[in-house]
Amino acid sequence: MTQQVAKGRELTMSRAMVEAIAHEMRENEEVFYMGEDVADYGGIFDSTQGLLDEFGHDRIMDVPISETAYIGAAVGAAQAGMRPIAELMFVDFFGVCMDQIYNQMAKNTYMSGGAVNVPMVLTTAVGGGYNDAGQHSQTLYGTFAHLPGMKVVVPSNAYDAKGLMHAAIRDDDPVVYMFHKRLMGIGWMPAPEGPKTDVPEEAYTLPFGDAEVRREGSDATVVTLGLHVHRAMEAANELADDGIDAEVIDLRTLVPFDTETVIESVRKTGRLVVVDEDYRSFGLTGEVVARVAEEALDDLESVQRLAIPDVPIPYARPLEEAVNPGTADIAEAIRTVTE
Repeated sequence: MTQQVAKGRELTMSRAMVEAIAHEMRENEEVFYMGEDVADYGGIFDSTQGLLDEFGHDRIMDVPISETAYIGAAVGAAQAGMRPIAELMFVDFFGVCMDQIYNQMAKNTYMSGGAVNVPMVLTTAVGGGYNDAGQHSQTLYGTFAHLPGMKVVVPSNAYDAKGLMHAAIRDDDPVVYMFHKRLMGIGWMPAPEGPKTDVPEEAYTLPFGDAEVRREGSDATVVTLGLHVHRAMEAANELADDGIDAEVIDLRTLVPFDTETVIESVRKTGRLVVVDEDYRSFGLTGEVVARVAEEALDDLESVQRLAIPDVPIPYARPLEEAVNPGTADIAEAIRTVTE
């Protein structure tokens, strides 16, 4: 589907997220936020900026540097009837607390035979592009999407960020809400054109599993998410001057996955480019290609995958830029499939 948003006030992605969180906290006293540097500091990527002033330390809680402890506490609070939002400062830190995420948060409803729900949101910052090396620059989309029991949300702009946050907090299942650092609109990390959008003041939700066609086209389908939605749009707009008409699909959520929109587009264009900031092997790019091959193989004429090669994210800026697909790389992939 292609959304139509009424013109109004523009927000950065971080402000849109905070607005949704504040609304849900006002409406439901069981909603609270916990994490490292989320209270007095307001989140290192402005994910909670201003919330402490309204809700105080009882509901916007700084925690000790123990991801195992506070994410475990969030799971327990959710099972007891609260709706916690727990922030994992960098997704790379999942290794510290994966037992709490995958063996508790994701599985406890199943393991209890449905006796308990775990209505919590795990927010986490993802992505590189600012030279923070191999332990603070990953996206790991595929890791979380691969593990059953969690919904996985990846907004690419402020409008989606707000609607998906409302939906995540209200959901009765655990949701992993992954926000890209480069899209948040913070001063020291400039965002590309696009993530700052018109956002309604009122609360609204966006359905999970409903991808968005950001640009309609007839020559090739580009499937991507997060930061690379904007890079794909840049590439598609550049190629339009050369007569190549690319369609760009923003997945928005990985779990549930909108296979139907992808298949419909590939049946129209016959050519597929999948772009991901996660690792190439065993990841999102392979999953998308496999789904298309299973359901629309006869319509598929050509395919290209762009992703991080199977190496840690380098610290040096030229090396980081070399491994992370850029606008020029996407444009070249589109040219390749349309030749």
